[in-house]
Amino acid sequence: MIDCIFCKIISKEMKSDIIYEDERIAVFKDINPQAPVHHLIVPKKHISSLSECTEEDKGIIGELFLKAKELAEKEPNLAGGYRVIINNGKDAGQAVFHLHLHLLGGRRMPWPPS
Repeated sequence: MIDCIFCKIISKEMKSDIIYEDERIAVFKDINPQAPVHHLIVPKKHISSLSECTEEDKGIIGELFLKAKELAEKEPNLAGGYRVIINNGKDAGQAVFHLHLHLLGGRRMPWPPS
């Protein structure tokens, strides 16, 4: 996707603080963090949103969540817990239409979120 900021980060057209990358996933720090730890876990395949996922995407969805767990286990600031979020659609707060998980933690997170 030409106008997708995450696709530009993945292709290295745009700089980002990438903390993990393999052939299917990229993880980078959010430029507007909402917690001391705020990483974005992104499939390299462009999928606009969770609503756009198909049966073909179930493997990558699992990989995204397992990567979130792995990163959280290595992050001392997340020992007390963390939150994994997918915003799906504009009304849910999705600002970049490339599927991504937010890994958040390092502070107490109230429920319900505000």
